[in-house]
Amino acid sequence: MKASEQDGTYPRPILRRERWHSLDGIWEFGYDDAREGERDGWFSGPAAGVFDREITVPYPPEAPASGIGETAAHAVVWYRRRIPHEVLAVGGGDRALVHFGAVDHRAKVWLDGRLVAEHVGGQTPFTADVTDALRSGAEEHVLVVRAEDDPADLAQPRGKQDWQDRPHAVWYERTTGIWQTVWAETVSAQHLTDLAWIPDPKRGVAAEITLSAVPAAPVSVEIVLCHDGEVLAEAATAVRTPRGRVDLVVPALRNGIDREDLLWSPEQPTLVDARVTVRDAATSEVLDTVDSYVGLRSAGVGRGAFLLNDRPYYVRSVLNQGYRPDTLIANSGTAELRREVELIKAMGFNAVRIHQKAEDPRFLYWADRLGLLVWGETGAAYEYGTEAVELLTREWLDMVRRDRSHPSIVTWVPVNESWGCSDIANDPAQRAYTVALANLTRALDPTRPVMSNEGWEHTDSDIMGVHDYSSDPDLLTRRYGDAAGFEALLASPGPAGRTLSLDARQTERYLAGEVPLMVTEFGGLSVGAEEDEFSYTRTSSDAQYAALLDDVFGVLHGSPIVAGFCYTQFMDTAQETNGLLYADGSPKLPLETIRRIVTGSESAPEEKPESPAPADEAR
Repeated sequence: MKASEQDGTYPRPILRRERWHSLDGIWEFGYDDAREGERDGWFSGPAAGVFDREITVPYPPEAPASGIGETAAHAVVWYRRRIPHEVLAVGGGDRALVHFGAVDHRAKVWLDGRLVAEHVGGQTPFTADVTDALRSGAEEHVLVVRAEDDPADLAQPRGKQDWQDRPHAVWYERTTGIWQTVWAETVSAQHLTDLAWIPDPKRGVAAEITLSAVPAAPVSVEIVLCHDGEVLAEAATAVRTPRGRVDLVVPALRNGIDREDLLWSPEQPTLVDARVTVRDAATSEVLDTVDSYVGLRSAGVGRGAFLLNDRPYYVRSVLNQGYRPDTLIANSGTAELRREVELIKAMGFNAVRIHQKAEDPRFLYWADRLGLLVWGETGAAYEYGTEAVELLTREWLDMVRRDRSHPSIVTWVPVNESWGCSDIANDPAQRAYTVALANLTRALDPTRPVMSNEGWEHTDSDIMGVHDYSSDPDLLTRRYGDAAGFEALLASPGPAGRTLSLDARQTERYLAGEVPLMVTEFGGLSVGAEEDEFSYTRTSSDAQYAALLDDVFGVLHGSPIVAGFCYTQFMDTAQETNGLLYADGSPKLPLETIRRIVTGSESAPEEKPESPAPADEAR
C-alpha cells in the first residue's frame, strides 16, 4: 500500500513498515501511591495483588474509555501486558522493538524483568529494543511499564491538564500514563530510526536519514519518489556514518506548469510517495525498507502576509483542544481523527491550531492527506525555573523532530500567552528563554515560521499573533479596521492588558511588513451556557449566537491588515462551552451557516465530510 493512501492505523505514518503488531487493548493495571513498586520488584515475578485492575490502552485511567475512569490524583501507575512469543520472535540477527507513542510523564519499561527503556516527556515517542531481554524458549513475554506523573509538579509540561483537584475555567482532567498507541515491530539489525523530508518546491526534496547503528561496512540508501504511477526522482547514496542526507532533484518542478500540479496545499493536497531502501553496499542485500510520503510546499511570511508556496495565503484557522469526552487527551482511533479533519474543513476552515498538546501523528496524516494547515504547539509548564526550562526544551525539540516532515505543519508554537514565563515583561531571563526556544526551533527546522510567545509579549515571532476575546464589533473595528488602529493598540496595553511586543525589533519587523498580523484567538462565544460553564461571551439564543458570530468574523474578513485568524474553538470541551460544535460533535448551527460565516462568502461551496472507509474503524 502506498504511504499516501494508508488507512491511518499505522502509528507513525511518515516511516511505515509492514511487519508490526498493535499492543493496544486490555492490560493489567495498578496504582502505586506509596511508590514502593520498584523497591518491591513489581517489574518481575507475579506481584500478586498489585495489578488488581484492567485498563484499555491507550486510554489514560482518568478517561471513561479506559474502563477505570478514576480522576483522583495518583502520581505513579503500573501496567503489565503478556505478549505471545510470535509477536516478538526474531531470527537471523533481527531486532524486536516496542514503540510507545506517548507516556505521561516519566516512564520505565521492563521486558521479562529486565529494564529496557527509560524516558522523560509526556508528549513524545520512545522505543524499547527488547531483543536481548527475551527469555529463551518462553511461549510469552511480560511487558511492564511504570509511569510517574506528579500533578503538583508545575515544572512538568502539562498543557491543559489541571493541577487542581477538579477541572476549572479552561483546564481539564489530568492524563496519567499511556495515552498514545503502543506497538511492536520487527526490524533488521541495521534499520532506519528517523527520516526527515526537507522540500524545495523549486528543485526537489532532501531526505535526512538516521540509522540504528554505525555501519560496520558501507550501506547504500536508495530513495524513489513516485506520483500517479510515474517515477519523479530516484537517488542512491553510500552511507558510512549513522546519519546521512540524500538530495533528490525532481525534473518536473523545472516546468512551472507541471510544478503547480505537484505542489501541496489545502485546496490540492498532493502527496508524493517515497520508498526508502537500505542495502548492504557490497552484497546488495536489503536490510530495511520503509514507505513514506512528502508534500512539496513551502511556508513562510513576507509582504505582510502568510506565504504558502511563496504566495499570500489567508489563514482561516480554528483552535482544537484535542480533548474528547470518553478518551480525554487520547483518541478512539483513526476514524475519529479523520472525521475531525473533515469537519474542520467542512466548516470552512483551512487550518487548525492544536492547542497545548502534541496531537497523535495519525491526525497529522489525515491533515496531510485531506489538506489542512496545522500550527504545531506543545503543552506548557506553569512555573519558570531550571527544571521547567530543561524539561520543556527537551520535549519541544523531540516534538519538532517527530513532526517536521508533515507538510500540514506550517507554524511552530513553543510558548503560549507567557505560560511558564509569566514574568517575561520584567525578567530578562524569561525573555531570553523564549528567544532561545524560537531560535532553537529555527536551527532544527528553518523552513517554517516560529512564534516566540503566542498571543502577546512577543520577543522574536515571525507572526504577530494577537489574542482578543472582545465580542464588540465596533471595538474590534477600531483595533483592526486599519493600520492606524492597530498601531495604536500596539503602542498601548493589549486586549488582555499585556503588551503585544516586548522587543523593538519585533515591532519594527511588523511595521516593515516582514511579520504579518493575525488574530490568533478570538470569539469564544457560547449559546445558552449554564453558570458553572466557561465561555468568553454568552448568547441567549441561536439567533443571537449566529448574528454575533457573523459580526465578529465579519470584522476580521473586512480588515485590510489582518492576514488570518484562529477562532476559539472547534468543539465544546468539558466545562468550556465555546465550541462551534457541542461535545458530541453535533454543530450548534447548520454546517452551511458556519461555513458561510467562517469563509465570509455567501456562495462558498459546501464540503461535506466523507464517511470513513471500513478499514478506518480499526485502531
